[in-house]
Order: sequence, then structure tokens, then C-alpha cells
Amino acid sequence: MINLISRTISHINSLLKGLQVKGFLAVVLVGFLMLTTNVSDGQNNPDLKQRVREKVEQNDAQRPKTVGQWFKDARETEASPGERLQKIGQQSGEAFKEFGSGYVEGAQETASDVGDSAAKAGRNITDKVAR
Repeated sequence: MINLISRTISHINSLLKGLQVKGFLAVVLVGFLMLTTNVSDGQNNPDLKQRVREKVEQNDAQRPKTVGQWFKDARETEASPGERLQKIGQQSGEAFKEFGSGYVEGAQETASDVGDSAAKAGRNITDKVAR
């Protein structure tokens, strides 16, 4: 009985030592990947800033598109809360309008894809039945 307990404890100890080595190797590998991966290429790319600005300015809505524009708009109407609330209401309406149009387009694309998939499934079933 003592021999069995001793072997069990030694087996558990050897497993724990193996896990520690594996964990250490995993940490070293992750650290190596983190230190050697270069993720700062976008900061030095002047074209990237222009492309992002074009994407932001793509739609012709009159509401602020960046946080800076939003704060500027807030500073301009700081003295009159009524005007600020009116602008917020208008901007919220524009945002919901844009969201709604995007939702409709997405729903139409999804419905089209579902219809195409159903037609394809119907053809596959017809081909299998014909064999």
C-alpha cells in the first residue's frame, strides 16, 4: 500500500514538472512572438491617414463624423442648450436614417443570398432524385 502511494505521488510530481516546463515554453513562445511582431507599420504610412479620412467623409451627412468635430459643435452651441438639443435631435435623426438604410440594404442582400441558396439546394435535390 505504501509503495502504491509513493508511486502515485512520484507520478503526479513528474506530471507537474512536465506541465511547468510546457507552460514556461508557451510563455516564452508567446513573448517571442509579441516582441518580434511589427504592428506599427500603419503609423508611418501617410497614405493610410488619407484613406481613413476619405472613408470618414464618404457620406454627405451634415452631422459630426469624428469626436473632434462633435466637441467643436458642442463648444459652438455651449451658450444655448436649446439649440444644442435641437442639433442633437437632427443629428440623431440623420444617424437613424443612415442606420435604417444600411439595415434595409443588408436585409435585401441576405434575402437574395437565402433565395440563391434555396434554389441551389432545390437543384441539388432534383439532381439526386433524377439519378
